[in-house]
Amino acid sequence: MADVLLVIDLQNGVCYGDETAVNLPQVIAGVNARIAAYRQAKKPIVFVQHTDADLVKGTHDWEFISELAYRDTDPVVSKTHANAFYHTNLRRVLTGFAAESLEICGAQTEYCVDTTVKVAHGIGYDLEMTRGLTTTVDNQFMTAEQTIAFFEGIWDKRFVTMREA
Repeated sequence: MADVLLVIDLQNGVCYGDETAVNLPQVIAGVNARIAAYRQAKKPIVFVQHTDADLVKGTHDWEFISELAYRDTDPVVSKTHANAFYHTNLRRVLTGFAAESLEICGAQTEYCVDTTVKVAHGIGYDLEMTRGLTTTVDNQFMTAEQTIAFFEGIWDKRFVTMREA
């Protein structure tokens, strides 16, 4: 188990936009199981919340999905870029927890999750992921399932320690 669980962009407008993110019930169940494990171990969970022209602060699309085991007392980092570290207080929040390792999950696989994985790795965090705990939608090149498998293949053993669900 990592020092901190980082849950990225599981928001209404991301998960239930024009298309519903793939495997969403399984992803939510898996993420909530990881949240419960971190709570039981008394380890911090940090939620990352994207804000932009489509995800306007205070709107329904911007809010975390209702199925997510988020609590009002959990730390939330607001971002406006795919990189959760870019112009945010994420690094300070993680330093406050003396975090050297992160477990990452959330949405969207090829955008905010991928960017944050690579930046966190470059900064020097040890990273863990559970296979199947990111989600996305189909794109013009690949199905969502293919996209997730493609990125998990890139991340595994290069950027993260990937474990089976």
